[in-house]
This record gives sequence, C-alpha cells and structure tokens, in this order.
Amino acid sequence: MPGGRACQLKENGFTFDMGPSFYWMPDVFERYFNQFGKKVSDYYRLKRLDPSYRVYWDQGYTDMPADFNELKNIFEAIERGSGARLEKYLKEAAYKYEVGVNKLVYKPSRSLTEFMDWPTISGMFRLEVFTSIKKHIQKYFTHPKLRQLMEFPVLFLGALPEDTPALYSLMNYADLKGGTWYPEGGMYAIVEGMYQLALELGVEFRFDEAVTGISVSGNTARQVITGKGSYTADAVISGADYQFTEKKLLPPASQSYTDAYWDKKVMAPSCLMYYVGLNKKLKNPVHHALFFDVPFEQHGEEIYKNPQWPTEPLFYVSVSSVTDEDVAPAGHENIVFLIPVASGLEQDSEELREKYFQRIVKRMEEKTGESILDAVVYKKTFSVSDFVSAYNSFKGNAYGLANTLMQTAIFRPSCESRKVKNLFYTGQLTVPGPGVPPSLISGEVVAKQVIRKIK
Repeated sequence: MPGGRACQLKENGFTFDMGPSFYWMPDVFERYFNQFGKKVSDYYRLKRLDPSYRVYWDQGYTDMPADFNELKNIFEAIERGSGARLEKYLKEAAYKYEVGVNKLVYKPSRSLTEFMDWPTISGMFRLEVFTSIKKHIQKYFTHPKLRQLMEFPVLFLGALPEDTPALYSLMNYADLKGGTWYPEGGMYAIVEGMYQLALELGVEFRFDEAVTGISVSGNTARQVITGKGSYTADAVISGADYQFTEKKLLPPASQSYTDAYWDKKVMAPSCLMYYVGLNKKLKNPVHHALFFDVPFEQHGEEIYKNPQWPTEPLFYVSVSSVTDEDVAPAGHENIVFLIPVASGLEQDSEELREKYFQRIVKRMEEKTGESILDAVVYKKTFSVSDFVSAYNSFKGNAYGLANTLMQTAIFRPSCESRKVKNLFYTGQLTVPGPGVPPSLISGEVVAKQVIRKIK
C-alpha cells in the first residue's frame, strides 16, 4: 500500500495510524503540495490540538496549551523568570528554524562547499552546531520539569540530548510556536493526499511486487528486478531502508558502504507499540500524552549506550478518538501505546510484549484514576522483529539514523550512490534525517539531484 512506515491498520471498527502520529512543521507539508500548484487543504483538513500534549509526572501532569501566553504562565508557575527566558530561547530557535529548515536541510549535503555561503558561515555560531542541546537548555532553565519538557522534542531525532547539537532547538520552535496538528482522518490522510496527487500527475504504482534486485552494468543501474518481472530505468530512487537496498539488492561491487560502516552507525530507537481498542470512553483523555513519571536516565542508557530491553520505560500514548470520532466505534476508544527501545534487540517475544503492556497500562491507570485493562476488546503489537519483516529495517530501527553531530549533513549516507551514477536514495537513513518532515524534504532534495544529473 502507499505510505511505507506511515501505514494504516483497520480492524474491528478501529482505525490506527501504525507509524507517525505527531503533525509538526505544517509549513513543510504545505511546501510539498505547493511544488505542484496545490495546497494541503486540497487533500485534507487540519485541526490544531489544544492542549498540544499532556505530560504526566510522578505527581500530577502538565498540559501544554496552544496559546503561547498561557504556556509562558505555566513555565513561570514552575520556575520564576522562566516565561521571559522561554521567549528569548524561542527567539533564537526561530532563527535556527529559518536557517536550518528553510535553507540547510534542502541541500543534498554532498560536500562542505554547499554550506560555504556567507549567511551560513556568518550565522554558524548562532546555529550552535558544536554545543549540545542539553547544555543549551541548561543555560535557560533550572527546574528538571522544564528541562525535560524542552528536551523531549529532540528525542524524535533519535539521540540523547547530550549528543544532539543545539541547532535542533529548532524543534522546540516547531513544537511550541508551530503547534501540534491533526489531519482529519488521521496521519494516513497525508499519505492518501500524496498518493492522489501522484495519480493526478500520471505516476504509476506497482503494489504487492517485492523488489529482489537492481541490475547494474558498469556504473549504471539498468533494471529493477521484482518477483513479477523487471523494469528498465533511466534512474532508480530507493525509499527503502538504505542498508537493505545496498546489501540485498545491489551486487557487492556496486555497494558504497561496508558492513563495518553500517555496524558503527548510531541508530535511532526502535519501538514497542500496541494498537488497542477499548469498549468504553475515557473520562479525561487528551490526544497525545507522555508519561515521564519515572526517571529518563536509565531508559536513555538502555536505548543508546547499553542496548537492552528497558527496566522501567517512559512511554507515549495517543488517543486519536478524542479528536476524531470516526477512528473507533461509537462509545469506544482508540489508543496507541509506544515505548522507545533500542534498535537491534533480540528475544522480541509475545510474552515480553505482554509483560510491558501490563506494566505501562497499570501505570496509566494509576495516573488517570480509571481502569483500562478490563475494557480492552482489541489489541495488536508491533516491535523490533516486525520492523525487520515488514520494512526490511536495519536492526529493526523505527526512525533511521540518529541525528548526532557526526551523523548530520555530509556525515550521513549520501543521497547519491558513490558507485552507481543513476542510483539515488531518499528517506530517513540519508539526508536530512529522521521524521516525517525531513523525509518529505529528502524527497525534494533527491528529486532535484536526479533532474540535475539525468538528462
């Protein structure tokens, strides 16, 4: 089906987005459709969520309002003076967003010379690419809750805050100023819009036809081989997992990167996910909720530094039926639970998945004060081994390569093959990085490279 990892699950009257669930950076989506003389509203409607999301602590919770003045008041109530500091912090983040998102990430990152224009060079210190976002946040906020709130968005980039450049405070701007949105019909409405646009433009799709190889002659890809035949190609663009394309579809002489190269890469997390239907409505749910009711340090260590199944994980909950009544039967609730886990984990058994499900749902019951387990009428799980089998995902990753400093821009796997002149790559393992907006940007970047190189 269209969508790849942004696919959809429909069963027993419930509709789940199986992949991404946060809609941030609406300007990136708008730009995508504008490339073809269209608007987002031609294909789906957006609703801004308020609150954007809720964070559960050990004691109580904090709702993150859409209104910025209300948000400043919440910060001020937690730490005196932090409202004004938040405004100053986001003013700097706005600059990084303007330069980072609207300029830097639309470059193919083939060489350093691409970044040698004066605005980029002169603004390098303001971009803070050599300072960690953890240290950057600590300059502004003291209270641990505020620090955790500000560090949360960079977890989408797949690395610990101490290993992520302060440039990515642009994510805070995207979150707190740009807002959290919901496309009516779910995140899959984006996929359906893109698919419809492609059909209008004359694109032909071949579903249920697995690619088994890319035929290379000299330094040129000649054909894409599938289980049903072959296709002669002027250019080949792979949106599949980069490592899979190289290692499974290309002959060894045509591969740009070695096994040792891939094994040294810092992977973003995988996920342990649950798609759950309840036969009742919850009393006080929000669309997005983060459970920061246990310390993050150990969980972070078990994702990034010493990979293992987490001892006591933080987790995320999406109740999309709060916003969209069509995703669940009347009187029912649609819930997705997500636990970030390390990529490459083994022993991914149903017993282990059930153990974690019981644990996190009981924590949610304690925090919300209402029963959930006795109302479950549908449940499907998805984790590391499923990412491998469903998406040929390297080490079962969910988000691609982490955006550490040494895996940013020119340090990421190239969007052009080094060995095959008409083979290109797009998606979360190449530039600019993980996430839905970066993946859309990646498509534009590589399209321009194909147009430039293939006459």
